[in-house]
Amino acid sequence: MESLFKSCLTILVFSVIVGDMATFATANDQPNILFIFSDDHAIKSISCYGGPLADIAPTPHIDRIADEGAVFLNSFCANSICGPSRATILTGKHSHKNGFMRNTSQGLDQSQWTVAKALQARGYDTAVVGKWHLKSQPEGFNYWEILPGQGNYYNPVFKQMDGQTKRFEGYATDLTTEKAIAWLERRDKSKPFFLMCQHKAPHRTFSPALRHLGMFDEIEIPEPDTLFDNYANRSKTLATNEMEIDRHFDWAYDAKVRKDERGDVTLPAPDRYGTPEYKRMTPSQREAWDAYFGPKNEDFLQDYAAGKLRDADVVRWKYRRYMRNYLSTVKAVDESVGQLLSYLDQHNLADDTIVIYSSDQGFYLGEHGWYDKRWMFEESFRMPFVIRWPGIVKPGNQPTQLIQNIDYAPTFMEVAGLAVPDEVQGRSLVPLLKGAEPNWRDSLYYAYYELGEHAVPQHFGVRTDRYKLIYFPVTDEWNLFDLSEDPGEMVSVHDDPEYAAIRKSLETEFVRLRKEFDAPPMPDKK
Repeated sequence: MESLFKSCLTILVFSVIVGDMATFATANDQPNILFIFSDDHAIKSISCYGGPLADIAPTPHIDRIADEGAVFLNSFCANSICGPSRATILTGKHSHKNGFMRNTSQGLDQSQWTVAKALQARGYDTAVVGKWHLKSQPEGFNYWEILPGQGNYYNPVFKQMDGQTKRFEGYATDLTTEKAIAWLERRDKSKPFFLMCQHKAPHRTFSPALRHLGMFDEIEIPEPDTLFDNYANRSKTLATNEMEIDRHFDWAYDAKVRKDERGDVTLPAPDRYGTPEYKRMTPSQREAWDAYFGPKNEDFLQDYAAGKLRDADVVRWKYRRYMRNYLSTVKAVDESVGQLLSYLDQHNLADDTIVIYSSDQGFYLGEHGWYDKRWMFEESFRMPFVIRWPGIVKPGNQPTQLIQNIDYAPTFMEVAGLAVPDEVQGRSLVPLLKGAEPNWRDSLYYAYYELGEHAVPQHFGVRTDRYKLIYFPVTDEWNLFDLSEDPGEMVSVHDDPEYAAIRKSLETEFVRLRKEFDAPPMPDKK
C-alpha cells in the first residue's frame, strides 16, 4: 500500500512538473513584442545603416538592437505618408484595401481585422502609447494613451481611454517613453505583452528638447550632392513640388526669409508665424529657447542685410538649421530606445521580448533640395526595420530581401503562433529572421493617393532589387531608374532604347502586382 502511495505521489509530482514545463513552453512560444515606432526617420540618420551622418550623429541604442539582432537593408513602405503607413502596419494590407489611403481619410475602419485585435484575443496584454494619427479610436488595445492628430513636442496633450484629454508639461518624446514604461510596470504580468511605443519625433516642426539645443553646432553636416537639384530628365511634376528647403521650408523656427514693405529682410517673431510649439512653451522654456535661437537669428539677419549671403548661402543656412534640429530630435528618440532596452534588462525581460525599431517612412534630408516625404524616390520610400529576437535572430545579421510594412502584421501573427487571415497581403518575416532562404518576393508595389499636399501628385510604381518604374497618371508620364548606375535617381531612362527590355519587364510586373493586390483603377489624366 505504501509502495502504491509513493508511486502515485511520484506520478503526481511528475505531472505537476511537466505541466509547469508545458506552461513555460507555451509562454516562450508567445514572446513579448515591443514595437518602437518613430515618425519620418530617414535611414541616413540611423548609424547602423551607415552613410555620411553615422560618425557625427550616431544612434547607439538603435544600433544596439541591430548589433544584437538584424538590420534589414531593403525595407520599404507601401505609401509614404503617416496615417496610411500606420494603417498598413495594423492591417497587413495596402492602403486601398484597408481604406485609409490618405491623411485626410475619415479614420481607420476598426471593424476590419487588425493584428492588435488578434493578439489581444490570443491573450496578449496590448497597449499603444504616443502618436496614433488614425482618427478613429484605437481598438484591440487593453490600454491606450495617444497624441491627438500630429501632437506637439512641448507640453503635449494626450487623449485618455475615457475620452478625456490631459495636458502634460514636458517634451513629447520623454513623456511617451515615461508613459510606455509606466504601462509596462502595471501591465498584467501573467500575459505576454504587445506594446506599440510611437513617437511624434522627428516629424516637423523638428523641435529639439532643450537639453539638446546646440549639440550639433560644432559639427560640419555634409551637404547632399542633390541639394540644388534642377529636376531635369524626370517627370515634369517634380519641378512643381512645394517641399523645397529653398522656396518652401518655413519650419524649425527659422521661418521664411521675407522682406517687409520697406524691403528690409526679416525673420518673423517666433510667437507670430509658423511656431505652434513656441506658443505652448512655459516662460522658462521660452527663455531657454530664445537664449539659444535669438542670437543665431540676429547674426543671420545682419549678414543677409550686409549682402554677405547669396541665395545659395541662404539655402545652405536653412539646410544646416533644419538638419541640426532634426538630428537633435532623433537624439531624444535614440535615448528613449535606450531607456526601454534598459527596462527590459533590469526586469529580466530581454530574453523573452522581441524588440523592433521602425518608422512610418523615410524622409528627405536635403536630397533633391527637399524636406518631407511622399515621393517614391528612395529617401522617403525606404523605412528602417531593425529587430532583436534573442535565440532566433543571429546577431549582426543584415538581410537584403525586399520587405514592406504590409509584412509586419503577419510577422507578429506567426510570432504569436496564429494563422494569418487570407485578407492580409503581406508575408511573415519569421523565415527570414530564422535565417531561412524561402522563395521570397522579387518586387514591391507602391501607391501614393494623397491629393495635392505639397503639390506631390498621385503616383504608383514597382521596385525590384535594381530597377524602379514610376507612373504619374495625372501627366501620363513614366520614369524608369537604374538604381545601380544612378542611385540618386537623377535621370529617367524610360525612353532609352538600351533599357527597352527592362522597361517592358517592369511594366508587365507592375500590371501583375496591381492585379495581385486588387488595386483600384488609376485616377483620370488631366
